[in-house]
Amino acid sequence: MLEVEGLSKSYGDVQAVRGVSFTLAEGGSLGIVGGSGSGKTTAARIIVGLERPDAGHVTVRGHDRSSRRRGRAERLRRAREIQIVFQDPFLSLDPRLSATAVLSETLKLHFPDIDHTRRTTQLLDQVGLGEREATALPRQLSGGQRQRVALARALAVEPSVLVLDEAVAALDVCVQAQILNLLADLREQTGTAFLFITHDLGVVSQITDDLVVMRHGEIVERGPTRHVLGQPQHAWTRLLLSSVPKPAR
Repeated sequence: MLEVEGLSKSYGDVQAVRGVSFTLAEGGSLGIVGGSGSGKTTAARIIVGLERPDAGHVTVRGHDRSSRRRGRAERLRRAREIQIVFQDPFLSLDPRLSATAVLSETLKLHFPDIDHTRRTTQLLDQVGLGEREATALPRQLSGGQRQRVALARALAVEPSVLVLDEAVAALDVCVQAQILNLLADLREQTGTAFLFITHDLGVVSQITDDLVVMRHGEIVERGPTRHVLGQPQHAWTRLLLSSVPKPAR
């Protein structure tokens, strides 16, 4: 589904990403974990198309996304390949539009010939939002509800890959658990492949099949999530694991 090969990106003298390569299977779930400055968010922005790499390639279903986008139709096609949900949905939602209007605008742009009202209702139901939330503005919704709207908007274009960049980091524990359960259900229902960008090993342990660990722009460890977390080989992975809060006995 997704192939990332040899990504590198520098900002002046700082090399944010260096030779990053990995694959994500259709319907799979891969976590990219690392501390602040590890390069994980830069890699995500390159994959989505918000940044251009200095070297390397990103391919989705055989389509190379590394070249410059040309024309409206090509930009829309690429948007349907990969969507991203950010940590703070309040900043990415139009404060003047209700949840229904947000989804309707997205559907009109990508699928002008379908029944937008019916599809909007399906999407809101899919992410667990009812009639009251459907007509509310972002400021009238809770953080968890806004994140559900952001998820519905991303799913509206039926992406092959959904990138979640610290998508539950700003939520309290109870809401975080609800969103993680929702994501697990959505993955099963839609077959969309998920790429989780996070510093939280607790999140990846619940939701990902495979894991890569980054430090200073490079991948230092990779493998099935249960193996990486259960038998970490790299000192940096062990350090990250040791920093995970543990319940008091």
